[in-house]
Amino acid sequence: MTITIYHNPKCGTSRNTLALIRNSGEEPRIIYYLETPPSPAELATLLKNMGIGVRDLLRNNVEPYATLGLEEDRFSDEQLIGFMVRYPLLINRPIVVTPLGTRLCRPAEKVLDILPNPQQGMFSKEDGEIIIDATGKRVK
Repeated sequence: MTITIYHNPKCGTSRNTLALIRNSGEEPRIIYYLETPPSPAELATLLKNMGIGVRDLLRNNVEPYATLGLEEDRFSDEQLIGFMVRYPLLINRPIVVTPLGTRLCRPAEKVLDILPNPQQGMFSKEDGEIIIDATGKRVK
């Protein structure tokens, strides 16, 4: 089985998502998208498979969002995808691809909806919030 996560290890949500995948007994393929961004075609496919719009994946709280004027509604989807490929920090994360679907996993527990295997034990987020109980059942 192949699970892929587009991961930023500096992001708590991304770390929690990766830990939930591992708690299901899987070791995913990890793509450090800041170092190896997806191509425009790959990003378009991910968006299509997630069923979300380009702006839904665009981070607006980082540079160069304001510098590029991305808040303006004058850019096509293709142009926005081009900016995300050129400046991968603009891509919201983590994105997870499994045989059951593709999701932007914010919050991290969204990954539970697309993991083929159940959780194997208790899991709490880095902030202490319990997501999975000791029996492997979802709390939230």
